[in-house]
Amino acid sequence: MEVRSLKTGGTDPRASQPIALAAGALIIIVLGAGSIALWRGDTATSPEPERAVAVRQLQVKAAQASEQLVEKTKGLEVTQQESIDQLQVVQDQLQTVKRQLAAQQADTQRLSEQVSSLAEAIDGLRQSFASVQSSEASERSPSRNRSIRTRFHASRGTHGRVRRSSG
Repeated sequence: MEVRSLKTGGTDPRASQPIALAAGALIIIVLGAGSIALWRGDTATSPEPERAVAVRQLQVKAAQASEQLVEKTKGLEVTQQESIDQLQVVQDQLQTVKRQLAAQQADTQRLSEQVSSLAEAIDGLRQSFASVQSSEASERSPSRNRSIRTRFHASRGTHGRVRRSSG
């Protein structure tokens, strides 16, 4: 008959047990969560153990050292880039100087060749002038010597006659 009463909607003491179990479990869970919350809140306000303080200090020092390394690395990168830029400028200047030197050497070579050509032309002109003068001198010298001798004898002869007549 009891089975019939379950089917007919009667109250069975076993049917109320699952609700009581669920309510008890819920109360235990709420009490557990509350106690955990109280325990966490209590430890948060209490001073940390020395190990935790030491660990936090090491973490802070490590973070500071890491930040310093990052700053120094950035500084080195900037310095390296500036050095690369300066090296590039110096290389460009060196290339410019090399080109100018090559141009000056080419100009010097060209001028040297021109001076050599002019020196050869001057030597040719000197030799030509010297040969012309020597040929003119050889043609003039006998007739010139005769005219000098004729003048010399003529002046001596007139002086000699004057002396004879006076003396």
